[in-house]
Amino acid sequence: MKALVEERAVELGEYIVEHKTTVRATAKQFGISKSTVHTDVSDRLKKVSPSLYDEVRKVLDDNKAQRHIRGGLATKEKYLHMK
Repeated sequence: MKALVEERAVELGEYIVEHKTTVRATAKQFGISKSTVHTDVSDRLKKVSPSLYDEVRKVLDDNKAQRHIRGGLATKEKYLHMK
């Protein structure tokens, strides 16, 4: 069981790095919860593959830095459609 969880953590990490995707988009792609993705790539991956963890951390930090911009664009789009 433990090996499966570790394999999933590596698979999720590789997907995030390859596609530069968010935790939410990754969770949707794999059909699991955001909490599971976050736990896998932040806790488990750090122990299994520290180098991959560092790459994932960079992508997630970039996503976090851009989050407010995406939110503002989504709100703008919402109100444009309401008119």
